[in-house]
Amino acid sequence: MAVNVGVLGFAHGHVGTYCRRWTDEAELGVRVVAGWDRDAERLAGAAKEYGCEAAASAEALCGRADVSAVVIGAETLYHAELVEMAAAAGKAIVLQKPLALTLEQGDRIVAAVEKAGVPFTLAWQMRVDPQNLALRQRVAEGGVGRVFMVRRRHGLSTHVWGHFETTWHNDPKLNRDIFADDASHAIDFLYWMLGKPVSVMAELATLHSPRVPNDNGLAIFRYADGTLAELSCSFVCLAGENTTEVVGSEGVIIQNYGDAPSANAPRPEGGIGLKWYRHGDKSWTVSDIASPANHGWRIANVAGPLAEFLQGRRGPIATARQGRDVLAITLACYESSETGCRVSLG
Repeated sequence: MAVNVGVLGFAHGHVGTYCRRWTDEAELGVRVVAGWDRDAERLAGAAKEYGCEAAASAEALCGRADVSAVVIGAETLYHAELVEMAAAAGKAIVLQKPLALTLEQGDRIVAAVEKAGVPFTLAWQMRVDPQNLALRQRVAEGGVGRVFMVRRRHGLSTHVWGHFETTWHNDPKLNRDIFADDASHAIDFLYWMLGKPVSVMAELATLHSPRVPNDNGLAIFRYADGTLAELSCSFVCLAGENTTEVVGSEGVIIQNYGDAPSANAPRPEGGIGLKWYRHGDKSWTVSDIASPANHGWRIANVAGPLAEFLQGRRGPIATARQGRDVLAITLACYESSETGCRVSLG
């Protein structure tokens, strides 16, 4: 039996990708029955595309007895109030990243979800990517020995998208900026792999256009056992290849084509997505997990795990408390860049 879902905000494009898959693939078992958005034109377009009812208000949607779960894709500023509303109504919740703008808002989300006891998940695509799952498992099983360093390059080519500068993603009141919005993916990836770091040093810069603040950023995280992780984010990146490198006492893991610039750019025939080398090996071992043809596949792929979550067949991709941790790490990057100091994460 399909789960009836309502959408609270279609601002974030990833939500539309999930809705398209759920609408086109009935076997996934999710039916989008209603939607609401602050933007009437955006709501009308979504209602037509997905064949759902346009709710008069967020309160009206949350009050519907035929809606058992909501997907929140509104601008980040509104996440906390919409989570509080949906949780109070007893709805299961899927929230688009990032969790919130501030730690105060993040705390409100955690409190609302835990008080109501409703199922909740963030929709992080990196956590359900097949290659990432294999990479994380290999690290957890000691495939490279003790981990010394992890490097993650992550980017977008927003400067050539056209009109991106005018979108809500760059409004500091609605979404802070592109680093908070999208570097959060890679920050969560490192958190998912290694846990919470004890400190961060970061440099953020606006290099291409003042209308897209903090389009480039570097961060170095230190962990309690001494492990280092490097985050390199550029949102004016046209192409790429290497995305993840894990260096350990007994081996190395390399992942290519793991973000939008590298997945969408032309690649050499037979380009290897995931491989590893261990001390004593005579050659690299190549994973049989293929790299997707484009980054859009990764976003669309989240619809399946989200459907399983909504049906109670799997746990959350990421909990509200985990999202709060990632938000704290992200905000610490800003503090470090602004102060020029190492910032402790307690």
